[in-house]
Amino acid sequence: MKPPPLSLYVHLPWCVQKCPYCDFNSHTAGSDAPRQRYLDALLMDLDQEAPRAAGRCIETVFLGGGTPSLFSPQEIESLLQGVRERFNVAADAEITMEANPGTVECGAPTGYRAAGVTRLSIGAQSLNNTSLQKLGRIHSRDDVIRVASEARAAGFDSFNIDLMHGLPGQGVQEALDDLRAVIELEPPHISWYQLTIEPNTVFFARPPKDLPEEDTAHEIQDAGYELLTAAGYHQYEVSAFARADQPCRHNLNYWLFGDYLAAGAGAHGKLTTADGIYRYQKPANPLQYMQALERSEDGVSMNPVAAEERLFEFMLNALRLREGFEKDLFVSRTGLQASELDEAMRPASESGLVVRDSSSRWRPTALGRRFLNDLQASFLPVSR
Repeated sequence: MKPPPLSLYVHLPWCVQKCPYCDFNSHTAGSDAPRQRYLDALLMDLDQEAPRAAGRCIETVFLGGGTPSLFSPQEIESLLQGVRERFNVAADAEITMEANPGTVECGAPTGYRAAGVTRLSIGAQSLNNTSLQKLGRIHSRDDVIRVASEARAAGFDSFNIDLMHGLPGQGVQEALDDLRAVIELEPPHISWYQLTIEPNTVFFARPPKDLPEEDTAHEIQDAGYELLTAAGYHQYEVSAFARADQPCRHNLNYWLFGDYLAAGAGAHGKLTTADGIYRYQKPANPLQYMQALERSEDGVSMNPVAAEERLFEFMLNALRLREGFEKDLFVSRTGLQASELDEAMRPASESGLVVRDSSSRWRPTALGRRFLNDLQASFLPVSR
């Protein structure tokens, strides 16, 4: 199989405090995080990742967390310099860093831009101070407004604001007011998604009692999509809206079954080789991760993705895209045959969940987007 585009994900795992809805690999540490030790481990990790790139060009880099903005611009610059010393990074590479408005000091966006970050993803989640308090966030509405303004002043032509809906105590009007407040900030990209209660979170153990009913959640979604469209945002993925053709290239690579290297505690990677498609993961605990690298251990198992799993994994991602995918891309990314795709899509097509726009492009219908989880699950491998 021909290798697809290649990205790099780097995980920075610490937060000031753990949010009650968060199921990511994040750990409370704040100012006590062993940042230099972790950065040294990341560089050793990148040394081990470099042979996996095999000279391929890195098209995008994503610094996720946790809260990467707990690390100073100087520390991020050192990390990105280490990336460029070890990999062939495209001249126009998109380099995204997640930032929490509560940990970005005044003027810091300028420092991160100078460090080599080209795109910020600002984790607002809400601009309503009552909702922020219920979500356990450490920032305020004013912090979000300030950071968005500073990002634009720092020269970030592309930045994202994360916003949740379906929050405790939130009705349709409150959700739309929140969305309008973000739209007024004119970010080039908005990630707008519903709060979900995930296992192993505080909200799962103690669910909020005032979450919106399902009908209210659907009303919020429908009205929000209309509001975003009227404001000039194009929905290109289930929860991603972009202006002026500024989608997140890194996430698009995920959704189109591209390859990505992994560095950092708990980071996941995917590689396409002449022998097949493989997934791997780094140790999730930051201390164990650092200790393993300090002992010069890789400890990574490359797990092959069986042919019968590739169809589901591809659909799990590509069907999130409003415009769907080309048949030729499915064949090149999965190594499966076009006839296998057509056969697999037939039941969903007959149910009105997907449609073939032409002889070569499949996309989910409005009904398919509404029942996306069911649509994706229909491609699960049959148990034997």
